[in-house]
Amino acid sequence: MGGLGGESGVKLIIFDLDGTLVDSGEDIARSVNELLERSQRPALPHSQIIGYVGDGVRKLLERSLGEASDPQLADAEALYLSIYRRRLLETTRPYPGVVAALEALHRDRPLAVLTNKPVMESLTILEGLGLRRYFRTVYGGDSFARKKPDPIGVRSLQEETGADAGETLLVGDSTVDFTTARNAGIRSCLVRYGIGPWNEATEHPDLVVDDLRELLALVHSGSREP
Repeated sequence: MGGLGGESGVKLIIFDLDGTLVDSGEDIARSVNELLERSQRPALPHSQIIGYVGDGVRKLLERSLGEASDPQLADAEALYLSIYRRRLLETTRPYPGVVAALEALHRDRPLAVLTNKPVMESLTILEGLGLRRYFRTVYGGDSFARKKPDPIGVRSLQEETGADAGETLLVGDSTVDFTTARNAGIRSCLVRYGIGPWNEATEHPDLVVDDLRELLALVHSGSREP
């Protein structure tokens, strides 16, 4: 898939967090199952829970709990977050290649995180893994009135950095991220290794990578993937 070269280049790169920068699925799954146990509900396979990730905490819990009223979901969300905050960094680690890619990319342009995970938990993970220093801004699912795939977060970051649509790239691992980029009118890059899911047969991002280090050549030179 073609690179993103040209004289203007990419001036702002926006990254998703879970499934893109960090492998956090195990800690999320353990936290959900602890919530289910406390709620006297049966545990779910970790792979099933991880498949529910991407649309924010409330959607994660709606899918994991099944039938639940709004008050029950509100209580479950508060309990889940108290559980998850204890587990944020038990097994969560950057994916291979992430640190090297960020180290190189942040020298030339502002980088940002836009995730549907709450911002406090996102910052704790980034700081705990030594990644926070690479990002000018970190926005979470509670930073705006609407979550991804609404483009409000992208547009706020563009206003802050002065990057226009052609100069902005969103890097993610799911249909939510692809749709966010499309809704914002910006370019997209999806990774194949993440939590996902996304459909390579029907969704056609501008770039697809197996390792974030591939972005270095693609962003800087506009070269083509092998």
